[in-house]
Order: sequence, then structure tokens, then C-alpha cells
Amino acid sequence: MARVTGIGGFFFRARDPEALNRWYARHFGVLPIESRAYDDPGWFQDRGETVFSAFAQDSDAFGAPEKTWKINFRVSDLDGMVARLRVAKVAVELHPEPYPNGRFAELEDPEGNRIQLWEPNAASIARDPASRRRLGED
Repeated sequence: MARVTGIGGFFFRARDPEALNRWYARHFGVLPIESRAYDDPGWFQDRGETVFSAFAQDSDAFGAPEKTWKINFRVSDLDGMVARLRVAKVAVELHPEPYPNGRFAELEDPEGNRIQLWEPNAASIARDPASRRRLGED
């Protein structure tokens, strides 16, 4: 059966795309498509869970009411990423308590778009079918 196998890209409008692309590359290592030729490798991610969800129109999860999206980046070391961002003078709110699926932090890019950082915990990682196969549990 044909099905979606993952997210192949994330595209959005920006007031200053060049500056915002540089910001994402500098802070997260995400290379924009304009910075590479199509035959060069893009951004390859580690395998892991991806959540896809629509929110109510009046949700406050996206910051300002005119903002319509938020991206969540999985990270391997939330404390290290938060420290690195703070050294670069990026304001980051670290959630004080862990959630059942891991730890989170929130920030905004220079244009006010919400970014969530997520460090999955062992239970969340273990839900990955490939992880279960590697552990002999499948």
C-alpha cells in the first residue's frame, strides 16, 4: 500500500528569507535548499518519531495569533542545545518538568515563529519499530 514515509521538507514564508536561513543553519545545522545544488546531499535526520497534528484556530501554542505553524526539532542533548543557544543570546524557555515522552524547550526565531526542542526519553525512543527490532522485541 502506498503511504507517506516521512516529511521531505518544510517550507514557509519569511520577511527576510536569506537572514532567516542563515539563522537556522547557524543555530541548528539545517541547510536551506538555496545553499546547495540539487545533486548535493540535503539534511538527513536521525530516525525517530514525528508528530503531525492540527490545532484549534484559537490555540496559544504558536505564540502570536497571526502565527500559523510551529516546528519541533528532536535533539540528542537538550541541555547542551539550550546552553549553546543562550550563549548566542537566543532566549530559550526550558520546561521545568519532564513529560511522559521526554523534555522540552521553547524559543522563537528572529521573525517570531515558534520552535520547540524535544529530547525524547528512553520510553519514547523504544516505541520506534526499528529500535524494537534492534532490541529483539519485535
